Amino acid sequence: MQRVLVLRRLYSSVPPSRRLSQSAAVAADGIDAAVLHIMPPFDYTPPPYHGPRAAEIVRKRSEFLSPSISYLYKNPLNIVDGKMQYLFDEDGRRYLDAFGGIATVSCGHCHPDIVEAIINQTKRLQHPTVLYLNHAVVFFTNSGTEANELAMMIARVYTGCHDIISVRNAYHGNAAGSMGATAQSNWKFNVIQTGMHHALNPDQYRGIFGSDGEKYAKDVEEIIDFGTSGRVAGFISEAIQGVGGIMELAPGYLPAVYRTIKKVGGLFIADEVQAGFARTGSHFWGFEAHGVVPDIVTSAKGTGNGIPIGAVVTTPEIAQVLTQRSYFNTFGGNPVCTAAGHAVLKVIEKEKLQENALVVGSYLKDQLKALQDKHDIIGDVRGRGLMLGVELVTDRQQKTPAKTEILHAMDMMKDMGVLVGKGGFYGNVFRITPPLCFSKEDADFFVDVMDIALSKI
Repeated sequence: MQRVLVLRRLYSSVPPSRRLSQSAAVAADGIDAAVLHIMPPFDYTPPPYHGPRAAEIVRKRSEFLSPSISYLYKNPLNIVDGKMQYLFDEDGRRYLDAFGGIATVSCGHCHPDIVEAIINQTKRLQHPTVLYLNHAVVFFTNSGTEANELAMMIARVYTGCHDIISVRNAYHGNAAGSMGATAQSNWKFNVIQTGMHHALNPDQYRGIFGSDGEKYAKDVEEIIDFGTSGRVAGFISEAIQGVGGIMELAPGYLPAVYRTIKKVGGLFIADEVQAGFARTGSHFWGFEAHGVVPDIVTSAKGTGNGIPIGAVVTTPEIAQVLTQRSYFNTFGGNPVCTAAGHAVLKVIEKEKLQENALVVGSYLKDQLKALQDKHDIIGDVRGRGLMLGVELVTDRQQKTPAKTEILHAMDMMKDMGVLVGKGGFYGNVFRITPPLCFSKEDADFFVDVMDIALSKI
């Protein structure tokens, strides 16, 4: 009882802007979660919002937009403002953003340096196309899907082969070629997807070989021997599967596959759309942790901090194949987008965000592992830097996916002021990919809120 009184006094002394919702779930001992957990202070108040309310937006979306649009929450949030690692709804309530716009907001929402770069370029020139010279224009794409499409086309033209191998559980995009490389039925329509082969996923949690990457890699050899002419255009893989549930490939897998692909004349494509741009902390690119050097690297998402930009990086020799025909991208290299991308690189370096991702991410992962010891529903904690996953299961031995439970937990966490994503083939993995300015205080708050939510399941 004494603890309750102390906590209530503490809560009463906190300014309303820092308190959590009074509708938050009640903690196990009967104390409101709002009393137990207080969001870290943040010196920013969003301007008043006078636009349409959430219910009206949902109605209009239903009437005018694609019926495929889905929402993370039972009651969708109307987000109207953002600053660094925080988002604000139509009522000015603050939320800790632990999803980062699906691993897209690398430096923080509306980072002043990036906003300034965008505004300054917009005032001068918005769109000349790559047909003209401009100091800010570099040849890029608009998204990760486009980057992966281009990378696979380059590999096919360069090698003269059509077959490409990807990894099961991977996600590489939703256009014709990238959907073929994607290896989850959840994201594949029944349309023609030719020349794609999907190798055994080196899944350290559910896979048959545990963490022995070289054993999984033998499946790539068999695919080449039995499913192709003996030569392939290439192999495409994420170092950490993002949509697939923050699944870090087993150690030794990529080097072994790389050797196999090289023997048959193929190219190695590293999809760094989510793991790239300092997110993993230990390295700037996810593939670096595996000790391999790809022939082609694709990036997007964090490259622009929310501005649409993707990129394909390769050697001059390989890039030369594009001169065989005309390849054009209307908005590739748009000066406003590339100005944002340049500013992102400067901010990452100036604010040491890669180092922060390593320090805070390692700290958060340790906290989540401690939470795993407390809650049987947590089957696995994985990832590196600020690209972490927490897989929920109803039975640790059987590893039965907790599909419904994670939805309840996400709604409760939202009510307590934390936004987080989900993924994995079964939709039972928390995807934790916040802006790289995430602090240890944010990590503590996040873990506290998750603790309460899981206690309620």
